[in-house]
Amino acid sequence: MYSNTEIDYGFYNFSAGESPNKVNAIVLCRGDVSTDVCRACINESSSTLLQSCPNQKEAIIWAEKCVLRYSNRSIFNMLDIDPLLGYYNIGDVPDVQAFNKALRPLLDSLRNRTASGNSTHKFALQSVPVPNFETIYALLECTPDLSRLDCNNCLSQVQVYIPRCCNGKQGGRFVTPSCDIRYEIYSFYDPAAEPSPSPPPPPPLVPSAASPPPELPTTTPGKGGSTSRTVIIIVVPTVAFVVLIVSIYIFIRARRQPRQRENIDDEIGSVESLQFDFGTIRVATDDFSEANKLGQGGFGAVYKGMLNNGQIIAVKRLSIESGQGDLEFKNEVLLVAKLQHRNLVRLLGFCIERTERLLIYEFMSNTSLDHFLFDPIKRLDLDWQKRYKIIGGIARGLLYLHEDSQLRIIHRDLKASNILLDDEMNPKISDFGMAKLFLLEQTQANTSRIVGTYGYMAPEYAMHRQFSIKSDVFSFGVLILEIVSGQRNNCFRNGEDVEDLLSNVWKNWREGTASQIIDPTLKDSPISEIMRCIHIGLLSVQESITKRPTMAMIVLMLNSYSMTLPVPSQPAFFMHSNIESDISRSEHSKSSYVQHSANEASITELVPR
Repeated sequence: MYSNTEIDYGFYNFSAGESPNKVNAIVLCRGDVSTDVCRACINESSSTLLQSCPNQKEAIIWAEKCVLRYSNRSIFNMLDIDPLLGYYNIGDVPDVQAFNKALRPLLDSLRNRTASGNSTHKFALQSVPVPNFETIYALLECTPDLSRLDCNNCLSQVQVYIPRCCNGKQGGRFVTPSCDIRYEIYSFYDPAAEPSPSPPPPPPLVPSAASPPPELPTTTPGKGGSTSRTVIIIVVPTVAFVVLIVSIYIFIRARRQPRQRENIDDEIGSVESLQFDFGTIRVATDDFSEANKLGQGGFGAVYKGMLNNGQIIAVKRLSIESGQGDLEFKNEVLLVAKLQHRNLVRLLGFCIERTERLLIYEFMSNTSLDHFLFDPIKRLDLDWQKRYKIIGGIARGLLYLHEDSQLRIIHRDLKASNILLDDEMNPKISDFGMAKLFLLEQTQANTSRIVGTYGYMAPEYAMHRQFSIKSDVFSFGVLILEIVSGQRNNCFRNGEDVEDLLSNVWKNWREGTASQIIDPTLKDSPISEIMRCIHIGLLSVQESITKRPTMAMIVLMLNSYSMTLPVPSQPAFFMHSNIESDISRSEHSKSSYVQHSANEASITELVPR
């Protein structure tokens, strides 16, 4: 992969080929190594990578002194902390408090120096003595194509793992696609590379809240130098990778510290680098012409556009008449700008000019899931393999929102039309205008206004205005049953009869005839896998909040066939003419709905109570 290309400063990104066979690659050598060492590391790593991953569309290898990564999707100028892997030295320090007192400010200082680097070099290293102990050597690095804010956020999220997984350990190394941190009690780099003493650096950027750490492998303690090179290869997609990530998710459940909220307008300023000029978007959309309109909703219209560099975009233009436009706009910008996951639609930028409020997203060529799922012709394109991949992708995206993003986020309007599909039918959750921020230790909240879409709303939300991560789990369960049946949740057709989907599925499940609700186009698909998805769907829509699984458990259920699933209880809003109590519950449920906006675009206040 590397031959005569000059990499004078140890960083290079490039592309080759044409879509759909286009390859994007990033090479980064550790900032303290020489050009010759950099070349040798790249050559050896590229050979190892090609031998280990000969037919993969995406792979990454972390060697000791370089990182090599390639993908068929865009990876340039993007923050990516998935996956995060780490190693820690199993040796213990004699005085944990003194060690941490030296380590924390050292990492804070280096993080600030690293993030302040330029477009060719975001790297810093330094050592500090520990009283009555050893010297700590630390090294931090980001891919130089990241902005200062993204580099700081990446390192901050990695740094948060250290005290919770490796407190009192003598060293550790933590790597992600975008940044890495390493510290040891021995000099693993050339001390001559350390900068001369200088005045104290400016205060570091405020670190972002992050998830608690996964359980990490260990390395043996060393002193005086590392005697072996550690190489980790991540290949996507593989079953082993999925199982690894699912296992990690189960352990990242420790409580996270709340991040103090700032004024909305101040936070908007923090993403000003994403702001587009209104004239640029007007030209890109041909002055928002009808020919470029992709759809119309209560919030306004969505248009297709093309930037000067040829990039296709989707532009969400909020309605001027919408009284909630500014709130929804700010909510979505603040949320989506901070979210980085392959199963979430990526926000490219925004525009504010007088009464205009625009959101610029990556363009999804296959529109939304409902356009395929509920169309008698297009649904033929959704075989079971694609549907199962869509279910898994939505689950991983929700898990990221609930537990792994910088903020705990409840989407509150998960439905088929808010699941967009890319060129390869990978799902991406969209539309965060109604999403609700939670304090990171908060489990549920109340709202003064009900928003969302009938049929997807959990009963505790619709009736009592209480919402939590389990509200999204309920919506996800409805989505699973829609994907399996190919029918909308509020108009399931059973011969000449029309009834709600949950009632029909539960009735068939209880009678042992659940296979009857499966989309007929899936007749040649693996029945056991489909039945397992129906089972997971029913577990997710149970009336009892405590009985519904979390998204972490659902991801595990989808990927571990040896796991025995619990028996589901009756779903919420179940209606059946032979059960009087169910009728009473249903009538009460319907009468308890408050009037919500027809355009489905109402939102609540941004800061949770």
